[in-house]
Amino acid sequence: MTVEPDSRPAAAAARSRTLTVSEVIQETKDSVTISFEIPDAMVEEFKHTPGQFITVKIPSDRTGHVARCYSLSSSPHVDDFRLEIGIKRTENGYASNWLCDNAITGMELTVLPPSGHFTAKNLDVDFLFFAGGSGITPVFSLIKSALVCGGGEVTLFYANRDAESIMYGGQLTQIVSEFPERFTVFHWLESAMGIPTPQNVESAIREHRGAQIFTCGPAPFMDLVQKSAEACGVEHSSVHREVFQSLTGDPFDTATMRQLGDDDGVATATVYLNGQSITTEWPRNTPLLDVLLAQGHNAPYSCREGACSACVCKLVEGDVEMAQNHILVEGDVADGERLACQALPLTDSVTVSFDDL
Repeated sequence: MTVEPDSRPAAAAARSRTLTVSEVIQETKDSVTISFEIPDAMVEEFKHTPGQFITVKIPSDRTGHVARCYSLSSSPHVDDFRLEIGIKRTENGYASNWLCDNAITGMELTVLPPSGHFTAKNLDVDFLFFAGGSGITPVFSLIKSALVCGGGEVTLFYANRDAESIMYGGQLTQIVSEFPERFTVFHWLESAMGIPTPQNVESAIREHRGAQIFTCGPAPFMDLVQKSAEACGVEHSSVHREVFQSLTGDPFDTATMRQLGDDDGVATATVYLNGQSITTEWPRNTPLLDVLLAQGHNAPYSCREGACSACVCKLVEGDVEMAQNHILVEGDVADGERLACQALPLTDSVTVSFDDL
C-alpha cells in the first residue's frame, strides 16, 4: 500500500520562525544569555511551559547550518513575552562556541517553537532541583515559575566547576532575598569540594522527602541523582531529568521528509492529539510521527531522531518498538512513554495519546 502526503505543509518549514535577537548578556566568561523579540503575531505560538526548549538553526560554513536544542531560562510567568536561552561553551562544540562568539543584538535566527516535557504538572508543590553547569537553564525557568505561582519550598543544589562559572548567580541571590522562607540555594563548587558523592545527593533528597525532583546537567551528574533517588525510595514519577544529544540530522529540512511508501502491511493507529481523535492507517515501516506530519497533523516534534523528548506520547493500547531511543529511561518506557519519531507498530492496532502525559 502507498500513502502519499497531502498538499499541506508537513515539516519544519511550516513551523520554523525567524526571531530577532533583542539582547545578549555575558553571564560568565564562557556563557551567555540570548534574548529574542517575539512579534505580536507569534505570541501565541511561542507561549511556553517552564522547562521547555527551542531548536535553533545555526549557520555553518561547512554544512550550511546545524541544529541544536537550547533550554529556555525565561519564565512565562515572570518574564512577560521575552524568550531567553542560556548557552555555555563546550569543548569542540561548534554551535555553542559560534553563538557565544557571534550572537549580537539585531541578529536574526531561525528557530522551532518551544517543545519538551521537562515540565511540572503542578507548580504548587515542594521542589528539589539538581543542576550541573548549564543544566541550570531549564531549572531557572522552573524555579521562577514555582516561586511565583506556587506556595511550596524550592531548593536548588547547583554544581559548578568554580564560583566564576556560576550562571545566573546574581539573579539567584536576588531571588533568595525575595523569597527567604521558601527558596534555598546550595552551591557545590567542584574545585573546592570535589565531585558530589551519592552520600551528598542522598542527604539532600532525604532532607526534602516528598519534593518533586528535577535534574539537568552532564549525564554522570543526572545518573547520580537518579540512582540516589532510587536508593532513597523515591517513586520514578517524582524524578524528572532532561537530556539533550547533539543532533546529527536536520529538523529544519523538509526535503528529507521520508515518503510513506510500499511495505508489507499496515496497522491501524488511533491517536489523541490536540483534543482530537485521529484514526489512520500506519505503514509498518514508517515512524508514527512521519505518518502524522505527512497527513498535515500538527504533532509536536523537534529533532526527529530520538534525541529529545518533544514528540513523546503515551502508549494506551497495542505495542510499538522504537528504532532509536537516546532520551527515555527504563522507568519512562515502563510508564508507557514512547517517541513518536521512532515508533513502529508491532500489533495490528495501536492507540497512543499526546494529550495524556
